[in-house]
Amino acid sequence: MSERKPYTYVTLSMDTDSAPHVGVSFHTSRLKARAGLLLSNPRPYLDFASPEANVHISTTGAGPVTDADLSTAREIFTAAARYLADCEQLHSEQADKDATHPAT
Repeated sequence: MSERKPYTYVTLSMDTDSAPHVGVSFHTSRLKARAGLLLSNPRPYLDFASPEANVHISTTGAGPVTDADLSTAREIFTAAARYLADCEQLHSEQADKDATHPAT
């Protein structure tokens, strides 16, 4: 099997009846994630970045943290924990398979 190459793609969908929609898909180990607190206007942020695209997440209207912001942060945390668990499980299964069926 040939090695898979990393990629990122961004799509923009525009329809006359609705607001534009931007989609960002990261399929790369070159993805960087970071989070912190902006000190100039205290609010949390979460960034995902690859060499090709960035996604920045922060509070509603770049303002104070709302109940909806807390809900969104909890959803992100839950989804990230699930992603980690799935990656760990699949990585372990792949390693076990490779150990029992080495490539020739």
